[in-house]
Amino acid sequence: QVQLVESGGGLVQPGGSLRLSCAASGLIFSNYAMSWYRQAPGKERELVATITETDVITNSADSVKGRFTISRDNGKNTVALQMNSLRPEDTAMYYCNARHRVRRYIAYWGQGTQVTVSS
Repeated sequence: QVQLVESGGGLVQPGGSLRLSCAASGLIFSNYAMSWYRQAPGKERELVATITETDVITNSADSVKGRFTISRDNGKNTVALQMNSLRPEDTAMYYCNARHRVRRYIAYWGQGTQVTVSS
């Protein structure tokens, strides 16, 4: 049974930092590209960043470039999202996603962790 468990969300003031983590189990982690998505109330889910199984990073949201960094640890089966210079518009539920590197129709989601940026 595949599980993705996110942690690290919370309430932070504008300009602050948070580090999200996603722990994966039940899959061969090195066979999966890992991504972070987010969904704000009333908005569609958007891709924040992806790191492939070969550590190639793709940041899909222009709004996070230079502020957010994705990383992975294949030895610990974890993926992290370091978020700096947080803005109120970063407030959202953040989700971890795993997608198989070849059979890309195989994908899994975590339950999400809430990030709220507010003074």
